Amino acid sequence: MVTVAQARALTEGSTATVEGFATVAPGTFSSATSEQGFALQDATGGIYVSLPDALDFGLHARVRVTGQLGQTAQQTVLNTAAASVTVLDGTESVEPTDVMTGDVGEPVEGLLVRVRGSVTTAVEDEQPYGFQVYIDDGSGDVQVYVHVVDGEPVIDTTSLEVGLAIEVTGLAAQYEETYEVAPRRAGDLVLVEQ
Repeated sequence: MVTVAQARALTEGSTATVEGFATVAPGTFSSATSEQGFALQDATGGIYVSLPDALDFGLHARVRVTGQLGQTAQQTVLNTAAASVTVLDGTESVEPTDVMTGDVGEPVEGLLVRVRGSVTTAVEDEQPYGFQVYIDDGSGDVQVYVHVVDGEPVIDTTSLEVGLAIEVTGLAAQYEETYEVAPRRAGDLVLVEQ
């Protein structure tokens, strides 16, 4: 077994076993990924685990995964199958890492992060995959990508207007050249008093 940071440093195609706590429940991002993956994090880092079949555990579950390192749309992932995922005893709520909007990038990819900023663009509807909006705290903008689960966005985006100050907790992810923060549930987006 290796740490998540050690696994992320391995070459593509390498096999690794990691253990951590779920920061994204299985299937949460399936609208855009077309699979049933989840994310996990240990004390050294985080990673998205891609798998074809849905598993029945939630946030905070302690899991051990064996899989192959790969890239999906330029994001480092651990590709696996349901048989290679073991749910262990114990749970732990992972605290998000506070990050400036302009610093969401490769060094924090895979981590549960929290960003604050003002909405800089109108919400763009990319259904059936999701919705995107950009926020900026003055350090550079970052995309907030809201996935769709069972036909509904994981958070309500209808009230997001340019200039509104918000705080978003989610997975620091990458799609092609774009880094993003992907919230997991309604409570991951809150309004900030200005």
